Amino acid sequence: MTNTFDVRSAIPADAEMIKQFALDNNMFELDEIAVFDEMLSGFFDGTLGDHSWIVATADDGGVVSAAYFAPEPFADRMWNLYFIATEPSRHGDGSGTTLIEYIEAQLRRRGHDVALTLIVDTSSSDEYAQTRAFYEKRGFVEEARIRDFFGPGDAKVTFWKSLIG
Repeated sequence: MTNTFDVRSAIPADAEMIKQFALDNNMFELDEIAVFDEMLSGFFDGTLGDHSWIVATADDGGVVSAAYFAPEPFADRMWNLYFIATEPSRHGDGSGTTLIEYIEAQLRRRGHDVALTLIVDTSSSDEYAQTRAFYEKRGFVEEARIRDFFGPGDAKVTFWKSLIG
């Protein structure tokens, strides 16, 4: 049986769940999570322009995954998937893939005048090996590594994907 998910723009009632996904997936510490308040409020009030927060919901309407993507500043038609996370008990259920497919479709619909590529960054640590495999399975190619970005021995790994074709 294949899971199906609906995708919609995030609403203010989703904010706490999105932050909880970041904590539960060990992406941020509790003292760092406040950065989400600014990003989410800017999206909700429209001051962030083309920045988008989306969520995937299960059949019961519950939010199971969330993503944040926006144009990359100072780049030519490049977009960045700044955040994607799924409720840990639902890893592998297809909701993260659904969000990536939705983002790619939205950006392709905007056309080549607006979107040519999509990038996403993650850690080189062993803890993020499944994350890196997730991106590779969805057609992203490792483009760069910046040594010691997140700390000694922990590089930032940037994945790249063309939106043309």
